[in-house]
Amino acid sequence: MVASGWRMESGATVLEEGVQFRLWAPKSKAASVLILSGKAAGTVPMQPEGKGYYSVTVPGVMDGDRYLFQLESGKAYPDPFSRHQPDGVHESSQVVDPGLFTWTDEGWQGIPLVDYRIYEIHVGTFTREGTFEAVIEHLDYLVELGVSAVELMPVSQCPGTRNWGYDGVYHFAPQHSYGGPDGLRRLVNACHRKGLAVLLDVVYNHFGPEGCYLDEFGPYFTDKYRTPWGRAVNLDGADSDPVLEYFLSNAGYWINEFHFDGLRLDAVDWIFDQTPKPLLRRLADEVHRHRERLGRRIYLFAENDTNDVRLINSPEKCGFGLDAQWCDNFHHALRALLTGETTGYYEDFGQFAQLQKAFSEAFVYTGEYSRYRRRRHGGPTERHPGFQFVVFSQNHDQVGNRKCGDRLSATLPLNQLLLAASAVILSPYLPLLFMGEEYGERAPFHYFIDHGDPELAEQVRKGKQEEHPSGVCEGEIPDPSAEETYLESKVNVGTPKEGEQAVILAFYKKLFSLRSSLPALRVFQRDGMEVSGLPEQKVLFLRRWTEADAVLCLFSFSNIQQEVPLSLPAGSWERVLESSALEWRGPGEEAPERIEAGNGGHQETVRINPFSVVVYSAKL
Repeated sequence: MVASGWRMESGATVLEEGVQFRLWAPKSKAASVLILSGKAAGTVPMQPEGKGYYSVTVPGVMDGDRYLFQLESGKAYPDPFSRHQPDGVHESSQVVDPGLFTWTDEGWQGIPLVDYRIYEIHVGTFTREGTFEAVIEHLDYLVELGVSAVELMPVSQCPGTRNWGYDGVYHFAPQHSYGGPDGLRRLVNACHRKGLAVLLDVVYNHFGPEGCYLDEFGPYFTDKYRTPWGRAVNLDGADSDPVLEYFLSNAGYWINEFHFDGLRLDAVDWIFDQTPKPLLRRLADEVHRHRERLGRRIYLFAENDTNDVRLINSPEKCGFGLDAQWCDNFHHALRALLTGETTGYYEDFGQFAQLQKAFSEAFVYTGEYSRYRRRRHGGPTERHPGFQFVVFSQNHDQVGNRKCGDRLSATLPLNQLLLAASAVILSPYLPLLFMGEEYGERAPFHYFIDHGDPELAEQVRKGKQEEHPSGVCEGEIPDPSAEETYLESKVNVGTPKEGEQAVILAFYKKLFSLRSSLPALRVFQRDGMEVSGLPEQKVLFLRRWTEADAVLCLFSFSNIQQEVPLSLPAGSWERVLESSALEWRGPGEEAPERIEAGNGGHQETVRINPFSVVVYSAKL
């Protein structure tokens, strides 16, 4: 059932007396609803409410009936608030009664933010079938892996049957080719029954270029700003209040009608709102209001690359009050150090000291000059705890926006893949994995579309040819509109893993097991950790502690075996992981299995292998 105390005001809402249709269309002096199927089929004039709103309640309309909104011009369009577009972006909307779905996640309250271990999925390429239903078959696999949350790339209705999701034009309608609203509900329900939280990536900075008819209804867009993907959304101009409500309603919709545990806001630096209380602040208030009302842990994550801590600062500190944000700097510092890449934004990275700063401060650029941007960039993180930052060695952008969509596993040897995984999962931040990385998936993740307009498809193809700044690709960049580009991007999670892939998978499980079992690896406060390094030797030390436990991680980014000085506080230190062990196909352990440090502490020289990690744990 839908959570009590919440109802979507616009679109088609099922009531006891029929279905209420409500539309904001200030550009039209009249509006009607065309009921296209069912016993109430016909044209029904809508009554003006004022301020551009029209509404009517029609008896006899039921779940599954099709409809369009007709304007004064005589043209008819799908519902901007449509819950389902079963035939795509250009065809009729379908009435959906969310109360017909039977939820079985009673008692689910979500998980604490500190326990988030995120696994990012593109529904269309995660399985052969490419549906919500097919994902359910692999939930036990994810639980055994050790992740605690599934993050879905955007699922709003897009043109055609294959898309990354960022071309969505019906933000309330789950993609029909994935299984529509009921398929999505079944997936979320199943995740909760397995103890997995579910996050949804939502796009509030633009709408896709095909099938978007919002301009016919009202001033949803503005020419005051511009985004890389087209017209900006009107959030602070004349008649912008209903546009603002559109997005606030959308956030409430996913939380209440689909039981999502949080939202990831795409590229918030391209959401333009200069009002005293902008959309981001209102979204945080709205989501937290639902959190209190429902008694569920619900969080709001932001993606941006401006290194702006105001996103997670409290309103009392003139911030927006979001719960956490993605940290691209960590990825860039890690990847550039491992691969030596210097193209595009990697021009700013590649130094060992930058990764050390990423471990200690999250952001690498905190006001320094950026050669790539040709200006100063970023600001300090103000000692925010680590659980407010999401880090990764791969994600959909950092793989898919490369020329050939190549993953780290396409070029890095095994020892460096294990080191990258260790840096992310053992970090004092929230780790995110991109589907397939946990076993070294070799399939690329390309950018793909399915636009019906050949001209538009050609524009996208040319645009992707021009924009790709990173990666090496032999021959032509894959055509985004070709079906084989999409099919090549499918992963093989369900197949038994052998050889190197089995080793990588077992190593990821080991890392997550350590993160769960060692209390010190759940310390996120800055005063409970110490980061230091040997720049010339490229060895990073990360120590975290509680009153009774401590962990020391040694990360070597050097290509040679070397001896490093180790300073340990008092305690009995046991080696719990060494990535160069034989079981991980390494040359064998070199670090001592146990180190006894007396009351005055202990100084020792430890041998560490190239591109490896060693973890010690102690009871204090």
